[in-house]
Amino acid sequence: MEWQKAAKKWSLVLAGILSVQWAIAQDNSELQSTARTFLRSGDYANAILVLNQAIQSAPDDLELRKDLAFAYYLKGDYNRAYTVVSPLVDKKEADIHLFQIAGNIYQSKQDWKGAEKLYQRGLRKFPKSGELHNDYGDLLQNMKNFDGALRYWVKGIEVDPNFPGNYYHAARSYLWTKEPIWAILYGETFINLESYTTRTAEIRDIVLECYKKLFDDPAIFNSVPVESSDRKGKKAPEVGFMDAYKSIMAKQVSVIATGIEPQSLVMLRTRFLLDWYNFYSLKYPYALFDFQRKLLRDGMFEAYNQWLFGPSANAADYKAWTALHKTEYDSFSAWQRNHPLKLKDEEFYNTGKLATIK
Repeated sequence: MEWQKAAKKWSLVLAGILSVQWAIAQDNSELQSTARTFLRSGDYANAILVLNQAIQSAPDDLELRKDLAFAYYLKGDYNRAYTVVSPLVDKKEADIHLFQIAGNIYQSKQDWKGAEKLYQRGLRKFPKSGELHNDYGDLLQNMKNFDGALRYWVKGIEVDPNFPGNYYHAARSYLWTKEPIWAILYGETFINLESYTTRTAEIRDIVLECYKKLFDDPAIFNSVPVESSDRKGKKAPEVGFMDAYKSIMAKQVSVIATGIEPQSLVMLRTRFLLDWYNFYSLKYPYALFDFQRKLLRDGMFEAYNQWLFGPSANAADYKAWTALHKTEYDSFSAWQRNHPLKLKDEEFYNTGKLATIK
């Protein structure tokens, strides 16, 4: 019948169209892969050439255009990067990565206000993005709005607690405030989330320095509340997280009378954990302290503290310790790989009342 012949004809045509589209998609996928290889090798000119070729057959492909904008940015051609990326942020498919790329391009053109509006727009769309809070904080810092930057990094910690970047920047900022405790807590958290980078070494120094600041300034412990006498943790005084932390640390001053170094910090932090779990752990559950307690119970706490503080306190002593305690250190390294620190959304206790930066 005629309708059957026509149907067969159109089904063949449709199959041909789909086959061509699939072939184009495959070609574009291969071209994009090739372009990204060029990007990774630093050959930005060839990456741009390949991406432009792919875009000719798929002009609406957001991923190809995003890669093209990034390639222009890496090449240093910020005007072309800006031209490519600006219309992409209007698309409903725009993702967090696109807003990050666009923000970097806007900042490279020194369009500070444009970048600020871009990040605000991105955060309205992705309010729980640790990456965008991190990048917006960077922008505000570049604009000399240091308090604003710290607020966005702290907010990023609250909404996306397992993203490391905000801990890094917050720890660096809190070093210069009157509250070194947050630098200690955020710094140690960062070191566990990003353990082997140049930033890790920087934050190790900050955490050690902030322990010294904590005990160098007696005023930090002024008006510290007295903890509950209930040693089973069933009842705790109505104090905030920070006051609870200070109340326990205030009792440990004698432990570090001979100075702040890895061995004294092992004793200080062990006593802190014992008291914390007697008095405040039910009121203020905190994943970092749970992590430390697990290390303590598994016999890894000394090796962990050596790994945490040793390289900054005294590199030669640290090297000697690892050589003398090789079995213990190897056991800790294996433990660390199998027990990564995981933060929880509901364990955020920073009130947002940030101390004025000195």
